[in-house]
Amino acid sequence: MSISVPPPPDDLYRERLPDVWGAVGSKARNCCNMRAVHKYLPVTDWLPKYQWNFLPMDLVAGLTVGLTAVPQAIAYGAVANLPPAYGLYSAFMGGFVYILLGTCKDITVGPTAIMALMVRPYVNGNPAYAILLCFLSGCIITIMGLLNLGVLMRFISVPVTTGFTMAAAITIATGQVNSLFGISSSANGFLDCWIHFFGHITETRRNDAILGCCTLVLLLLMRQLKDLPFRFKSVLKYTSLSRNAVAVLVGILLCYLLKKDGNLPFLVSGSITPGLPPFRPPPFHTEDAGTGEVINFEGMVSNVGSALVSIPLLSILESIAVAKAFSKGKIVDASQEMIALGISNVLSSFFSSMPITGSFTRTAINNASGVKTPLGGAVTGTLVLMTLAFLTSTFAYIPKATLAAIIIAAMFFMVEYETIGEIWRAKKRDILPFLVTVLCCVFWTLEYGMVVGIVFNALFLLYKSMKPQCSLEVQKFNGIEVTMADLKGSVDYAAAEYLKTTIMSHVTVRNGDSGTCSLVVIRGHEIASIDTTVALNLKSLREDLSLLQCDLLCWNWSIPAAGVICRMDTKLRSMFKFSSSFSDLMQTMTSKEAASCTAVDLSQ
Repeated sequence: MSISVPPPPDDLYRERLPDVWGAVGSKARNCCNMRAVHKYLPVTDWLPKYQWNFLPMDLVAGLTVGLTAVPQAIAYGAVANLPPAYGLYSAFMGGFVYILLGTCKDITVGPTAIMALMVRPYVNGNPAYAILLCFLSGCIITIMGLLNLGVLMRFISVPVTTGFTMAAAITIATGQVNSLFGISSSANGFLDCWIHFFGHITETRRNDAILGCCTLVLLLLMRQLKDLPFRFKSVLKYTSLSRNAVAVLVGILLCYLLKKDGNLPFLVSGSITPGLPPFRPPPFHTEDAGTGEVINFEGMVSNVGSALVSIPLLSILESIAVAKAFSKGKIVDASQEMIALGISNVLSSFFSSMPITGSFTRTAINNASGVKTPLGGAVTGTLVLMTLAFLTSTFAYIPKATLAAIIIAAMFFMVEYETIGEIWRAKKRDILPFLVTVLCCVFWTLEYGMVVGIVFNALFLLYKSMKPQCSLEVQKFNGIEVTMADLKGSVDYAAAEYLKTTIMSHVTVRNGDSGTCSLVVIRGHEIASIDTTVALNLKSLREDLSLLQCDLLCWNWSIPAAGVICRMDTKLRSMFKFSSSFSDLMQTMTSKEAASCTAVDLSQ
């Protein structure tokens, strides 16, 4: 004897709204305990546990990272079209702030190639714009962190971020080709740089070209030193990690030793302003370099335009990606990382910094050097300050070809080759948003290319939501032809019309052939949720099916999904049936005892 499952009581269809006041009260209570202090000020958690045997490891790691940070900062200052000193101004404060607020021991915060490239179009030789972008980006990132908006990063897929990174690497490396061969150039963009290079290739300076190419080869070879099976592996390891500093030192020595009668053998980056940067608020007004006209704050913000969206977004994306890569199984608190990054930018702007974020290259060096805590950032920051205080006159001899080789060598390994291969092997369709992002970023701009990639990838999601998993199967029970529609997942407004059209077309064809389809059953135990548009379309579907002498039932729907329709129109509650099996449902529908509970009389 079959036993039917009773329908749920009316109370179950009531919509459960979130308890806002309860959530606010819980948050307020959680802000008043030590766990909240440890959350928002992570240094209070790890510093009491600090062991003295960690100190040598942090010192070595900090020094090793510093030897890379100094030449990279100078190079990235040039990439941003700023005086070299501004790269160094950007390289120390982030390390000090991250000690207090950061959650990942490996991350180093400072200037990066992507941030420098993003800032370049808005600078035009005026550092005030770079400093203001640093301040405003920091404010935006901090507010987003406090509002727990780190979840927005989930809307940017791996193919898009991988494509953006590859495009940025191509663009940055291309921008240094002219300097690598000693050709003076102010060209920006992928095509412009190559057009200028081939158009002025006869202006190649022999000394610069030899130095640049040899330095590039040296850097690539030194990267492999750590993998050689020699006895003193630790020496080779740290020599490999310090390869940028070695390249800069060799370049400076060659430039100094080969000069004749005051003439330098290479094009150099120029003098670096000696001394520490002054502590002062970021500029909220500036002068136009051409006309000398004063530009107020509103004018500066108008000039940077979309950078106030793209730079914070990419800064967060880059930093969170680095944190996840080196979290080693720990859960990354994205919101706290955003707060740390935002405050780092805000405070750095008071020292004339351009926008900064987490650096993958220096973080990898930090991790490989065996850093134990974020305290290594203080050593790196101190080394940068010492460079500004005592070594700026020495760095005036750095050849541009050397800096170009350092940047190009870094770009070789910025491309995520392994991830590209994984995308291709996993799902070849995902290579499309990757390619769209790469092409748009390279041949258009990085900001708009990223937006195009995100929108293009979102179209895949919309297309998928337009066609939910829906299988139609015809069954017969006691001579009654039943169309079983099996739906899975969430069904939203984009799929509403598709669902109605699919079922109506099927029933129309069946009735045209045999005229026997008298019942459509939508099985909904795997439907997580629906919205009002779907509910209205199902109501319309029922009315249209009735004109074809066909009834519509919703069988074993989840309460949240069924509740949307039942709250919209209480008369539609009879459309929902619950039973343990399909045969029980059909027996209930055909039995005379249940005739008063059925939506239609199937005996007709």
